[in-house]
Amino acid sequence: RWIKFEEKVEDGGERWSAPHVPALPLHSLFQLRTCLQKGTMLLDLDATSFKEIIDKALSGQPEEAELQPALRERLAALLLLQPQHQPTKSLLQLLAELGLSPCRGRKPGCPTRHPPAASSPGQSEPRTQISKTPLKEQLRNRFKKKVLPGAEAAHVAVGEVEFLEKPFAAFIRLRCAVSLGSLAEVSLPSRFLFILLGPPKVKAYHEVGRAMATLLTDELFQRVARQAEHREDFIAGIEAFLDELIVLPPGKWDLSTRIPPPSHLPSPRRRTAVDSLDQQPRGNGDVTASGDRASAGHPHSGEELERTGRLFGGLLRDIRRKAPWYGSDFSDALHPQCLSAVLYIYLATVTNAITFGGMLGDATANMQGVLESFLGTAFAGFVFCLFSGQPLTILSSTGPVLVFERLLFSFSQDHSLDYLEFRLWIGLWVAFFGVVLVATEASHLVRYFTRFTEEGFCALISLIFIYDSLKKMLSLADAFPINWQYRLDNVTSYSCTCNLKRLFNPILTCLITLHHPPLPSVHHPDETSTNLTPCHFAGLSRTQCLGRGGHLLGTSCQYVPDVTLISFLLFGGTFLFCTALKCFRNSRYFPVGVRKLVSDFAVILAILTSCAVDAVLGLETPKLLVPSELKPTNPARGWIVFPFGANPWWVCLVSAVPAVLVTILIFMDQQITAVILNRREYKLQKGAGFHLDLLCVSLLMVVTSVTGLPWYVSATVISLAHMESLRKESATSAPGEHPEFLGIREQRLTGLAVFILMGVSIFMAPVLKHIPMPVLYGVFLHMGVTALNSIQLMDRVRLLLMPAKHQPDLAYLRHVPLRRVHLFTLIQLLCLALLWVLKSTVAAIIFPVMV
Repeated sequence: RWIKFEEKVEDGGERWSAPHVPALPLHSLFQLRTCLQKGTMLLDLDATSFKEIIDKALSGQPEEAELQPALRERLAALLLLQPQHQPTKSLLQLLAELGLSPCRGRKPGCPTRHPPAASSPGQSEPRTQISKTPLKEQLRNRFKKKVLPGAEAAHVAVGEVEFLEKPFAAFIRLRCAVSLGSLAEVSLPSRFLFILLGPPKVKAYHEVGRAMATLLTDELFQRVARQAEHREDFIAGIEAFLDELIVLPPGKWDLSTRIPPPSHLPSPRRRTAVDSLDQQPRGNGDVTASGDRASAGHPHSGEELERTGRLFGGLLRDIRRKAPWYGSDFSDALHPQCLSAVLYIYLATVTNAITFGGMLGDATANMQGVLESFLGTAFAGFVFCLFSGQPLTILSSTGPVLVFERLLFSFSQDHSLDYLEFRLWIGLWVAFFGVVLVATEASHLVRYFTRFTEEGFCALISLIFIYDSLKKMLSLADAFPINWQYRLDNVTSYSCTCNLKRLFNPILTCLITLHHPPLPSVHHPDETSTNLTPCHFAGLSRTQCLGRGGHLLGTSCQYVPDVTLISFLLFGGTFLFCTALKCFRNSRYFPVGVRKLVSDFAVILAILTSCAVDAVLGLETPKLLVPSELKPTNPARGWIVFPFGANPWWVCLVSAVPAVLVTILIFMDQQITAVILNRREYKLQKGAGFHLDLLCVSLLMVVTSVTGLPWYVSATVISLAHMESLRKESATSAPGEHPEFLGIREQRLTGLAVFILMGVSIFMAPVLKHIPMPVLYGVFLHMGVTALNSIQLMDRVRLLLMPAKHQPDLAYLRHVPLRRVHLFTLIQLLCLALLWVLKSTVAAIIFPVMV
C-alpha cells in the first residue's frame, strides 16, 4: 500500500513494514508506458459500482485485443472476488490474539480463533465477492486516522492468471469519485483503477503495478491524471516523470535496502519551476537572500510596515486588521495545549517577577519590590493581552530598564530629589514620546532590522537567561555551604552544644539533636522551680537556643546538609527532563496522540516530578516565596505618586532629557522582539500590530508611573517560549511522513490566564511555597537554551567545529563560500561579545541602541 511512501506486508503476513521510498526497476516504467499505450483506457467513466466498472472495462477493449466471452466471464468473476487485506492492529489486539491462540501456526491440533465454516477437509474457505457497502472492518480500521481529510483511494490490481494467453491491461478514471464497497482497505471514495493480468510466463507484473502505484502517489502525475483528455497526455506525464528520475547504479547499493523517508520533501512548485536558487548566488540566510529578508525582517509582504502618510494611519490599519479576529482570539484557545502553555508561562513569569522584583528592591531601597513587581506584571500583562496587536507577547521587566532604575535612584539620592516623583515625570514624557512615534508611524523603521540585528539581540537575551540561572544556582553555595572538611572517620569528634551560661551558669551546656522529643518547658532561675539539670535542655533546637539568648559551640555547628548538591540535581534534572519530554513528540514509542500530549505538557510534568522528588527527600531547599500581604514593600510610600510637592517645579521639564533615552530603549526593545515573534516561518495568520503594541506599552507607562510600579516591555525569551508552547502540527500524517508544522495557536486567552494567575498569586502562597527555586531556574535554563537553538547563528557556530565532510547540507552552504560563512559568524560573535561587555557596565542602558 502507498499513501506517500511504500509499505509492504512482511514475510508471514503479520505486519506492515516500515514506510520507505519505493525503489523501482527502470524497465518497469517502460513496461508501464507500453501498457498505457496499448491497453484499455477509459476516461471520465460514469459508474457507481465496481461490477459496473469491470463490465465496461472488459467490453471496452480494442478489437484486436478483445477477449472471448468465456474468458471475459472468468476474468470478471476473478476481479470481483473480495481481496484480502492486512489489517492494522493495535498492541492490545495483538496481545489478545496471542492469548487466545498461543500456539497458532505451530501444531495442527492447536485451536484457532476463527475456525473455518462449512469447508471440506483439505480445502480452503471459499472467497466471497466484493460487497457493495463497506464492511465493519473497513469502518473500524485504525489506519484511516493516517489518511488526510478529502483523500481518495486508487486501486492497482496485478497478478498472474493461468487461463489468459496474453496480458490484459486497463486504466480507468471515473468522472466522480465513488465508494466501491469493500474493495479498499479503508472506506474511501475512489477515482483511479489500474488492472494488469497475464499469463505466468511473464514475471514483471508486480513491478509494473508498483510503478503505477508510485506514479499515482506523485503530486505532479496526479495533476496529469486528473486533467488528461487523451492517452497521449498520460504518456507525456510518464515522460515528465522519467525526466526527473534519478538512477542508482546496481553495484553501488544493496537492492534489499529500504530507503527511509526524508525529513523534508521538495514542494511541487519547486519541481515545476526552474529554481532560482540554482541560478544565482545568494547571501547568507535561509533559502534565498530576499526570502531571508522577508522571513526575518518583513513578517509579511510589508503591508503592516508601509507608511500611510496620515497621523495614526498605521494604528488605524492595525485596528482594522485585528478587529475581525478578536472573537476567534478567545474561541481558538479552547484546546488542551493552551492549558499546558498557561501553567508553563505562569511559572516562568512568576520566577521572572520575583527575580526582577528582588533586584529592583535592592536598587531602589524597596521603593519597588517583589509585591510591586507581581502587581505590575499582572496589570500590565492583562491589559496588553486584552488590547494589543500581538497578544502572544509576554510583558516583563528587562535588564536595561533595571539599570536605568538603579542610575535614576542614585541620581535622586545624590541631588535630594524624590525618586518616585522624578520617575513619574519621566514615565509621562516617555508615554508622550511613544504616542508621537505611533502617530508618525515610526514603526516602519522595523523594515530595516536585518537577521544580523535580530540574531544578536535574541542570542544576548538567551545568554542572559542562561547566565542568570547558573549564577543563581552558584549563589546557593554561599547560603548553603558545602561541608568540605567533613570526614567520616572523625564523626566521633563532631558535636555542637548550646551555651546558656547567661541564663544558668558558665558550665551548663546541652547537646543539640533534632531527633529528641519536643522542647520541655523552661523556667527562669529566679522562679520557684529551680531543680533544673542539663538534661532538661537536650531537645533545644538551633533556633530555640539562639532565641533564648544562648550561642552555639562545637565543630559541627556550621554543618549544613548538602542542600546545594540536591539543588543542582533538581536544577539539572528539570532541564534535562524538559528537553527529553519536548523531544518525545518525535519518539518511536507510544501512539502519536500520547506523544503529543506528553510533549505539550513537558514542562509541567518536569516541574511536578522535580517537586515530588524534593518532597520525598525532605531537604530544606530554597522555595518559591510569594508576598502574602497587599501593601507596599516600603512603608514610606503609598500606592499613588503625586506629580507635585516633593521636587522643584523645573523637574517636570528636565525629566524630558532622560525620557528620550528611555523612549529609545523601550522602542528598540519592543520592536525587535515584535519582529522576532512575527517572523514568516511561524506562519501567523492574524497579522501583526506594531503600532498598536507600541501604543499599549506607552499608555501602560502612564499607569505604572502613577502607581509606582515597574515599567514593562516585551520579554523576548518568555514570549518565544509562549509561542513554542502553542505550536500546531497536522493531526494526520502519512506513514513515514513527519507531521507538518501548521503555525501557532493565535489567541489571547493564555496570556490573560497567565496574568490573572499572577494577580491571585498572593493568595496562593501556601501552595507555591512548595516549589523549589532550583526547579524554576532549570525551567529558565530550558527557555534560554531553546531560544538560543532557534536562531541560525547557533547552526553556523557548530559549523566552525565541524570538518567540511561532516557538515550538514544547508542551503546557504551550496551558494556561499564556507570562508565567507565563517567570517560572517565570527563578526556576529565579536559583536555579541561587545554587547555582553557593554551590558555588564553602567552603559548597559544604551544596549538596545547598540544592537
